[in-house]
Amino acid sequence: MTAPAFDIAVIGGGIVGLASARALLQRRPQLRLVLLEKERTLGAHQTGHNSGVLHSGIYYRPGSLRARLCVEGRDEMVAFCKSNGIRHEECGKLILATREEELPRLDALYERGVANGLTGIRRLGPPEIADVEPHARGLAAVHTPTTGIVDYGGVVRALAREIADLGGEIRTNGRVWDIRRGGATTTIETEQGPITVRAFVNCAGLYSDLVARMAGAEPDVQIIPFRGEYYLLRPSARRLVRGLIYPVPDPSLPFLGVHLTRMVGGDVEAGPNAVFAFAREGYSVWNVQAAEIIGSLRYRGLWRLAARWWRTAAYEYYRSFSKAEFVRSLQRLVPDLRPEDVFRHGAGVRAQAVTRTGELFDDFYVLPQDGAIHLLNAPSPAATASLAIGRHVAELSADAFSL
Repeated sequence: MTAPAFDIAVIGGGIVGLASARALLQRRPQLRLVLLEKERTLGAHQTGHNSGVLHSGIYYRPGSLRARLCVEGRDEMVAFCKSNGIRHEECGKLILATREEELPRLDALYERGVANGLTGIRRLGPPEIADVEPHARGLAAVHTPTTGIVDYGGVVRALAREIADLGGEIRTNGRVWDIRRGGATTTIETEQGPITVRAFVNCAGLYSDLVARMAGAEPDVQIIPFRGEYYLLRPSARRLVRGLIYPVPDPSLPFLGVHLTRMVGGDVEAGPNAVFAFAREGYSVWNVQAAEIIGSLRYRGLWRLAARWWRTAAYEYYRSFSKAEFVRSLQRLVPDLRPEDVFRHGAGVRAQAVTRTGELFDDFYVLPQDGAIHLLNAPSPAATASLAIGRHVAELSADAFSL
């Protein structure tokens, strides 16, 4: 039998795929590894449309994979940025309660942050809020000083360099068309021809469920794409925001609400909302893929989700088309912000796993298979947690693939 060309392939060249490839090579330096990315460039989708937030870990259920890997990964990411000269700043974040009914949820968030081991977390009243963010207004707030901002594009480039230095191979324009398991090897059909591997790791993000099914796995979730649209503050209005200003989120939804984020380049971003996208790469309302829409609409879990949240979905679509309503949401946080202070600035698409019962999967989801590991849900804070996720994947791979 001909030996496989590679020991392992990583499918997906976003920040999680790159971090997983790096961790695998660090664990076993002689590993023959290839990373396959379907685009011309790395980090072109969720990573490339990321707002650059370095999350603290306050939102996630204590004991969950997201909570643990976010807290661990945040510290690792700060150290990685320092050692590679990548722009980052621990500027802190305010989570503002602007209505009485939000105060119990704010208290619950504070307790969750403490349970997750956040350092320096504080609950603030109006005078302290003004000290941190002079133009923000709220009844109370939680301040997380370990939240920050980072140049994830710089992280992607540094990870790619490390993979090359460790002997790994990166192939862009390497879209995967088919996966066939035969004996002890797997054949992956790509745009550049077939390759044979002993095993592979699926970090395909928006297409991770399709890649898993291509390999014969039967995940009990489906990726549903949600578009998040952004505005930018004009330079004259940037003075209104020092760091990051967020609302108190609805605990039953994985979306954090529209917020204000100072970015490493000096811009201040406002958003995102969350609307169902008409394509897995549906970065605008005009991006429509009929086959992908049909694939989503055939999924019973989407209809069950819609039945539960149709009012929220209708409001999100209304706000998507109404700049005035978008700005009103922002004015709850910063009342001095005016409609003329913002302009539209692109969008990202979140790959959200939805269960058959219509639940939004609220943790990272790793599905092992013979000869494969599938990462089937890695939305925010996956960029923050990426180095820790990579290490976790490498540990699982060592056991599953006898590396």
